Amino acid sequence: MDTTTIVLILAALVAISIIIIVAIQMRERSRIERARKTAALEDQYNRANRLLNEIPGQYLTPDLKLLLIKRMEEASHELAALKSALPARQWLEAAQQLKKHVLDGTDNRSPIKIDSAEKSTYVKELLQSLFKMIEGMHKAGKLDNATAKKNLKHVLFLVHKTHADLHVFQARDYVRQNQIRKAIHAYHLASTEMGKSRDNPLAMKAVKSFRTRIKELEAMSNDGEQTAGSQDDQSKLDREWDTFLHDDEWKKKADYDD
Repeated sequence: MDTTTIVLILAALVAISIIIIVAIQMRERSRIERARKTAALEDQYNRANRLLNEIPGQYLTPDLKLLLIKRMEEASHELAALKSALPARQWLEAAQQLKKHVLDGTDNRSPIKIDSAEKSTYVKELLQSLFKMIEGMHKAGKLDNATAKKNLKHVLFLVHKTHADLHVFQARDYVRQNQIRKAIHAYHLASTEMGKSRDNPLAMKAVKSFRTRIKELEAMSNDGEQTAGSQDDQSKLDREWDTFLHDDEWKKKADYDD
């Protein structure tokens, strides 16, 4: 075997080795990328599902529910296409069934009272995560400008309401303890929070309601006693606020006087 043949054989072996190494590296990169994408999609599904199930029921409008379900469907579709070991088909079927319930108006979720600083903080974090999710869908071209803007504005309104919820709960507690000045301050804080959504008619009705309650409490404080009538008014405000986002009567009720 002459030298030229030996050189060619060695060159061929080197070339084959390089091809094999490159193929192995490409396969490994593909495996890593596939695993990364699968993990990202699983996180996308789980995050949307968590928000759907943990955000208080009174906060979730049909539009927000459908956005979250859309996110879950997209993740399930892509996971199924990747032939992931995850139960993507079952997730997709469940999401589609849930969408049907939302469209039919049969998806009822229980309201949750925001009666502690811990709950207020937790719900705020959930809403911030929802805000980022909607922003991400918009940037990815999955939501048009009008839809994204409408829902982002509503989520900000909900963040303000979360803070107002806590202040209202504290105000009620102060009234029960006959600490009227503290109750007035808490209602002022609730009014300030709702006032941050000035372009929301529902928020402005709440502000007027709080102002009315503050005037009543100020009168009580000046009189030095709490009357049965003022207690009835408090109960009325409690009922209205507790059904603030899911009671048509509250939404349709006439504005309070300034």
